[in-house]
Amino acid sequence: MLERLASQSPHGKAAQTATAAAAASWRAVSGPGPHLEPSPRVLKLWRSAQAVCFDIDCTVAINDQLDLLAEFMGVGEKVAAITNSAMDGSMSLEDALEQRLAVINCTPADIQAFLKAHPPESRLTPGAKELIQQLQSRGIAVYLISGGFRELCLPICRALNVPPKQLFANRMNWQVDDDTGMPTKLVGFDLREPTGHQGGKPRAIAELRRMFPYETVVMVGDGITDLEAVQEGGGADLFIGFGGIVRRRVVEEAADWFVDSFEVLREALPRHRVAMIGSGAWACTAVKMIAENLAEEGRSDKFCRDVRMWVFEEEVEGRKLTELINERHENVKYMPGVQLGDNIIACADLAETVKDATILVFCSPHQFIHRIVKQLAGLVSKDAIAISLIKGMRVRPDGPQLISELIRKELGLDCSVLMGANIAGDIARDELSEATIADSVLANGQLLQEVFERPYFYTTLVPDVVGAEMCGTLKNIVALAAGFVEGLGFGPNTKAAIMRAGLNEMRRFAKALYPTVRDETFFESCGVADLIATCYGGRNRLVAKEFVAAVQGGKPESFAELEARLLGGQKLQGVLTSDEVQAILQRRGWERDYPLFTTVNRIVNEQLPPSSIVDYKAAAQVRVAAAADASADDLSRLALGAAAAAGGAA
Repeated sequence: MLERLASQSPHGKAAQTATAAAAASWRAVSGPGPHLEPSPRVLKLWRSAQAVCFDIDCTVAINDQLDLLAEFMGVGEKVAAITNSAMDGSMSLEDALEQRLAVINCTPADIQAFLKAHPPESRLTPGAKELIQQLQSRGIAVYLISGGFRELCLPICRALNVPPKQLFANRMNWQVDDDTGMPTKLVGFDLREPTGHQGGKPRAIAELRRMFPYETVVMVGDGITDLEAVQEGGGADLFIGFGGIVRRRVVEEAADWFVDSFEVLREALPRHRVAMIGSGAWACTAVKMIAENLAEEGRSDKFCRDVRMWVFEEEVEGRKLTELINERHENVKYMPGVQLGDNIIACADLAETVKDATILVFCSPHQFIHRIVKQLAGLVSKDAIAISLIKGMRVRPDGPQLISELIRKELGLDCSVLMGANIAGDIARDELSEATIADSVLANGQLLQEVFERPYFYTTLVPDVVGAEMCGTLKNIVALAAGFVEGLGFGPNTKAAIMRAGLNEMRRFAKALYPTVRDETFFESCGVADLIATCYGGRNRLVAKEFVAAVQGGKPESFAELEARLLGGQKLQGVLTSDEVQAILQRRGWERDYPLFTTVNRIVNEQLPPSSIVDYKAAAQVRVAAAADASADDLSRLALGAAAAAGGAA
């Protein structure tokens, strides 16, 4: 508040000398100024700020509020003279404030008249409100710290949509009239507020740090009292000097970064860039939702509009698939007839796809993901986050590895997962659907919700990455069982029994491998809802049903043949997952503990007939290492029992 008058006063040399000394000391730490462009360290601090504190006078407001009130009351010159006395060292800051208020000698009615004559919107610095809104939309706390008075600052605070409790400022003291009980006479100010004293702004920030665990606090202001906030212990981590109203040489030279427009700070805030790794049906459906969100008005402050999508290059209609996608905004092979959005950029180069990306979305067949992740090592930003839409796991000699674990280990990124009742074609038609986003870091989960949630696609956050991913992985085995049941001609009773048994084995197996998995996760979209959708409409159910039809028709086809014939290039996850899970069951001696999983695996490997699915408890007890190892009596008994059950159902 006092800086502007001090710079104009011939009597303020002592204070300016002290100010220059403090600034010189700070320059020894921060390096010679002025810093009109931010260093990498400064830019990182700005982009990682958890709280930003703004000065009011000549920063977010174009005037010094007390000076403006003094002019309104007709005592502007007298107040300036007192300010000059304070600045030449003959008066303390506290005494100067006290005497200035005494000269102004306003009443509550005068303040109301002043505020009416000078509405807060007319006093805002251009761009201040927009910057603060953008910070708040990112979850960054915004505070106003002023050496002025709350009575004058509160309207500014409200005009900027900053809660009054997040304003640090001095308070006027009022004498209450004995007859009316109303405040009528100004009698000084409350000395308990930190901003009424020298060094008050760093003390205010230190108080904030005691109340909240902010790791990075930034101070933005035009004067030396703002610069003090970063020079003293416990204060701010970064000082940004603002010269849009008044340009002070000492501040310009000492600031970590000096700007004359809030637009510069807005442009420097990080914007998230999303990259999709995969281009199958589910990847195309997911990227369509992402593209819709990022193209909406108001999203450009936080997200880059374009989304790069990595496409495994192949020829379609005699042309490169990437060219067709970029020209038609449609994946003519894997999701024909669905417009992905003109902000989707298909890219055959994996490194180019992830360049500068801060959000990586993995959605490719799980058998290819290990190779993809190895290719990405060293190419992605360590500040990026990842989310996996992939359902499957890797089986290694030392045990299973979920896809999120693989991404986290190989790339060093926090990896959430999105799992749910997600039939790609239905979502692509904007049919109401839902999913579960499981996160390890809540802030990352909330950011990913912004990326995926649509009016037709609901998302729920759960803190159980492993549980959600196990649900999405294991349900494909149960979907194969549902397909066998459907192919055999059984009705809803049998299918319901198989699905219930499958859900139970999913839950027990997941908790056996990962004891931290939560039971309630299985009641989310990633659990029972995904199981229902997959068992009634998924590709694993379809192929398993056709497998039975081929066997019954006397022209058996392998799952690989059916995949090629029915899925148009899409990959079948259930068979591979079944083999992976069975390897774990065999290694740990758990085959009989999970009879449905075991029976499904034996059917897909042609060790048992499809009809064994309705006698899965007995089928799992048969010792079968390969089809040739099973006794003819065992297989005949199972086949006859299943056939009899089928006849009864019919």
